Amino acid sequence: MKDTSYVRVDMLPEQAPPISQSGAVKWVRENMFGSITDSILSLLAIYFLYSLLSSVLPWIFQSSWNAESLGECREAIAAAYGEGVTGACWAVIRERWLQLLFGFYPSELYWRPIVAFVLMLVAIAPVLYSALPRKMLWFSAIYPFLAFWLFWGGTIWTPLAVIAGFVLGFACIAVLPRLIGSLGATVAAILVPIIWWVFLTGPIILGLNQVSAGLMRDGYIQSAQSQIETYQATLDSGTLTASEATTVSNSRNEAERNLVSAIALPELEATLVTLEEAATLAEGTDAEVEALDAYTSALSGLRIVYAEVGRIGPKPVESALFGGFMLSIVIGVTGIVLSLPIGVLLALGRQSDLLIVKSICVGFIEFIRGVPLITLLFVASVLLNYFLPPGTTFDIILRVMIMVTLFSAAYMAEVVRGGLAALPRGQYEAADALGLDYWKAQRLIIMPQALKISIPSIVGNFIGLFKDTTLVSIIGLLDPVGLSNSIRADQDWNGIVWELYGFIAFMFFIFCFSMGRYAMYLEKKLRTGH
Repeated sequence: MKDTSYVRVDMLPEQAPPISQSGAVKWVRENMFGSITDSILSLLAIYFLYSLLSSVLPWIFQSSWNAESLGECREAIAAAYGEGVTGACWAVIRERWLQLLFGFYPSELYWRPIVAFVLMLVAIAPVLYSALPRKMLWFSAIYPFLAFWLFWGGTIWTPLAVIAGFVLGFACIAVLPRLIGSLGATVAAILVPIIWWVFLTGPIILGLNQVSAGLMRDGYIQSAQSQIETYQATLDSGTLTASEATTVSNSRNEAERNLVSAIALPELEATLVTLEEAATLAEGTDAEVEALDAYTSALSGLRIVYAEVGRIGPKPVESALFGGFMLSIVIGVTGIVLSLPIGVLLALGRQSDLLIVKSICVGFIEFIRGVPLITLLFVASVLLNYFLPPGTTFDIILRVMIMVTLFSAAYMAEVVRGGLAALPRGQYEAADALGLDYWKAQRLIIMPQALKISIPSIVGNFIGLFKDTTLVSIIGLLDPVGLSNSIRADQDWNGIVWELYGFIAFMFFIFCFSMGRYAMYLEKKLRTGH
């Protein structure tokens, strides 16, 4: 009898899922054509993108990269693609991209900002990625002073004097609480570095330059003489173009002036002593004013000689030569790095039970948030010097950094305060139950959670701050936007607009997009699921 079974004995082989239920077709059907409304909106969006790209892409790719002016660009495009075709003149980017990146920074010193940028990536790596060795944070702490020295050059005493101010502040925190209490120590930790930087740093640096100038004078004279001979031999060779000859001639003249100053250094010091004695003897008379003016002028000139002859470090670069994306990165990174800790302190101060601390923090935050950034930049550019001691010089870029940092810190304080307010009360009670003091509770329990909650808003503030650096063009600093105006003022490139702004927008997009992607990575890494 034949056995009949109603149950399948052999399994059917696996088959691919229906094309409508997998892959790109499924994604398109679910996300673009899931309903009549979605289908209409998707078709309209596709039509809009097609209309936009069909106009923009030919303009981007039917372009010219090799030209010396806008007129040559148009002729090259017409010859390559036909009369009446309009295309981008990327030749202006090819010719001026170094200027857009570095401004008017001396070309022979480009290596300094490049090295500073590479070291910045090394310095922020242990801050952004916890898997790296924690000992690298020591370099992260030293990097700001090293970067300042690389960008601006000059004597090594300047960054060391700034570091000394921070050391004094930490010493106040470590030693004074036992003597005057924690509040007095905190106030002293703020005031002592400020007094050091404003009133003591200048005379100390001058004295160190004076000592090193006396020790290095003979070697400096020999070096200057050798430079002058090299420049003169280069000029006599007759192989230079007119512009190169002008550059070499200017360098030779500068070396000659420095040589004369170095040789006359003892006479300059003697003249300064004589003028000081004359000002002392003329006290109370009309001659005192003239003697003091002569003494101040001689002292200023002698400081320049000391700074050049006794310089232990790279050649100084004036802030007026800074520009382009280098300037935007310097201001933006400084504001980003400093505004977060200052904002955290302001947020904690706003929640403090101490009336004075709370009032100061609330007043600062509300004042800064109520004033446009451009107003603060004008204050930094014009008014800040009126509040400094007479004869004090304060670099314009440093003033802008301070104002941008304070502006961002006020907004950062409110972002952090929102994260603190979002924490359950039980987290504070848990810290108290563990017997932690205020600062340990904030560092180990409260602040890590508050900052994790606030990551999207913090990164949004950082991105906005970096883009706001373009406002410095209004006070005369040549950021990329300011440089684009200078380039368009050139007769050869008069009429160039979209190419320059497109390149600037693309570079800003790279930086801002990178910050946004890192924020997404950090949120995913810190996600706890509860």
